[in-house]
Amino acid sequence: MTASSPSTSSAVAPRGAESGLHRVSVLLYSDDITTRDAVRAAVGRRPARDVEVVRWHECATHAAVETSVRSQHFDMLILDGEAAKVGGMGICRQLKNEVFECPPVIVLTGRPQDSWLAAWSLADLAVPHPLDPIALASAVADLARTTTPAA
Repeated sequence: MTASSPSTSSAVAPRGAESGLHRVSVLLYSDDITTRDAVRAAVGRRPARDVEVVRWHECATHAAVETSVRSQHFDMLILDGEAAKVGGMGICRQLKNEVFECPPVIVLTGRPQDSWLAAWSLADLAVPHPLDPIALASAVADLARTTTPAA
């Protein structure tokens, strides 16, 4: 290779042209704002190198979740199983039974032993409280890879 010929190994792709990037929109339900803040902080904007959260939509009530899921597109839902009045596991089971092509769901359970309840709710994945940022980011990335086409 001569000094004047360009090296293909040092070529840099333009910003935003990353291949295999999964961009996702997430509906987040919890009646507790501190839980919603903790989830957003744990997941962040890039839960993995190949996954980017482009939109968060937060809901604090069951009615808001239902309306949002039926009127907007989301790539995944994160539902707090410990929410007051109507828990995320009940909402998950309802949506999975009533909404055609319901987005995949991550349920936040009260403890690791509640994974059987998450299975009953038809959730795709479950992450227990106290929230482990690595486990939650990994769950979001895993669902994004299996449900959204790469850009």
